[in-house]
Order: sequence, then structure tokens, then C-alpha cells
Amino acid sequence: MSLFIGSGVAIVTPFKENGDINLDKLEELLIWHIQNNTDAIIICGTTGEGSTLTDNEKKELIKTTVEIVNKKIPIIAGVGTNNTKKSLELSKFSKEVGADGLLVITPYYNKTSKNGLFEHFKTINDQVDLPIMAYNVPSRTGMNISPEMLFELSKLKNITSIKEASGNLSQAILYRKLCPNIDLYSGNDDQIVPFMSIGGKGTVTVLGNILPRIVHDITHEYINGNVKKSLDLQLKYLNFINSLFIETNPIPIKTALNLIGKNVGNFRLPLVEIDPNNLDKLKNEMKNINLL
Repeated sequence: MSLFIGSGVAIVTPFKENGDINLDKLEELLIWHIQNNTDAIIICGTTGEGSTLTDNEKKELIKTTVEIVNKKIPIIAGVGTNNTKKSLELSKFSKEVGADGLLVITPYYNKTSKNGLFEHFKTINDQVDLPIMAYNVPSRTGMNISPEMLFELSKLKNITSIKEASGNLSQAILYRKLCPNIDLYSGNDDQIVPFMSIGGKGTVTVLGNILPRIVHDITHEYINGNVKKSLDLQLKYLNFINSLFIETNPIPIKTALNLIGKNVGNFRLPLVEIDPNNLDKLKNEMKNINLL
């Protein structure tokens, strides 16, 4: 059974002016997503600035999200770090508080060998009985999950899916060929329809933070056989999608949310406010799709 089908939003982490997490704003966002057909929430991921959150903050975010959503849609907890012991602790906690799945990124900075990568996932797989979505984003981690490695990981009972954000569609096709039992999710908003065309179950989306109903529709129109409508939506918002990655994610998406009045706060260093020239480009694309 798939963790979810459709649009899983990698939700931003809202901050107060003093830099603390804004749980009231998080609740507001979660309710809004449920009302706008978001199919799952991914908390404490890259878009949620997970690498700058303390362990206690991550636990608070995961627990709070589970409680607020209250099983209306699945919650996938971002527990991946470059420290297997820490990832395991967060995974166990997520299981205890009722998360539906785990998002586990490949170890970054220290990286590891092929054997080390396998053991990292196997350790969590063997000790926490929750579905695991492997997260492949080599541009950030310096590590790639090759199709052959995914095949090995697919032998582990809890590795059920992969968020593929390498941008390499040829690799994604090989995933599907070698690992038909692994659910495939697009990790890039400009590739949702191509991923669906090779059997993908949906997307883990940044775009869905601000256009939740649109991303839901892109995926579900495809699922329902309305391929042209799905593609038309993908292409209609393509320029805006590209503008959301004009700087390091989540700088543009949080900026865009603030521009439409969602008031999700600033960023944690080393992330800073968007460059003025890029801000103008972002605003122009938002105007083009009537967001401003």
C-alpha cells in the first residue's frame, strides 16, 4: 500500500520574529492544506529547513503536526541526517507519536561507501516498523542512490518508496525497471507529469506550499486519465515553478508565501532574504499567474 497518492507537500517551517517556531501558524497552514486537497504532509524536510532545527524542535513539529492533522491525511516525518544514531532516534520518536512514514535522506557531508549507505537505511529499517521513503538529492548531499543500490534497498521490508530529486529522468526509469515494488515520487516540481508517465505515484512538492489544489489536480487528473489537462497545468505553472528555485529552496517559496499574506516568517542562517533582482523576477511570475 502506498504512503500516499498525489501531492505530498514538503511544508515550510514558519518562524516568529524572534526565530522560534510558530506553531499557531503551522496549525493554520495544515488546516489550509487539508481544505485544499493536499494528499500528505512531509514535515522537517529540506523545505522545512530541517538541517537548522534542533532535535527537540523536530520532535515538537512532528508531534504537533500528527496531532493537528489527526489522521485526515498521512504525515511523513523527515528524520534523515548524516548521523545514523540520530536518525534512528528521530524515527523511533516519530513512530511513537503516530507518524505514518519516514523520509530518510542519504547521509551528507561525511557521505559514505555503498555498504555504509545500505547499512544506514538497514539500521532504521530493522528497528522502526514504519514505511520509509528514501530521499535522493545528490546536488545537496554529494551521494546518489543508483538504480542498483535502490534494488538492494528494495529488499528491506520497510523501504517502500523513493523521492527522486536528482533531475535525472533516465535514472528514474531505471528505478521503475529494476524496482517495480518501490513507489516513485517526483522530487522536482517541473517533472511531475513525466514521473507520472513512468508509473510514479505523485510528488513531494515545494509548489504545493502555495498552490496546493493545483498540484493535487496535476497528479489526480493524470491518475484519472486526463493526461492533457494534467500536462496543461504542469506547463501553465512551469515558469513560476522555475522562479521558486531561482535561489536555494526554501528562500523563494517562503518569500512567495509572505507576499500573499501567509506570514510564515524569515529563515535561519545561513539562509537569508532573497536578492532584490530575484525578488522582482519572483513577483513578476506571481503576477503572471494572478497570485499577486
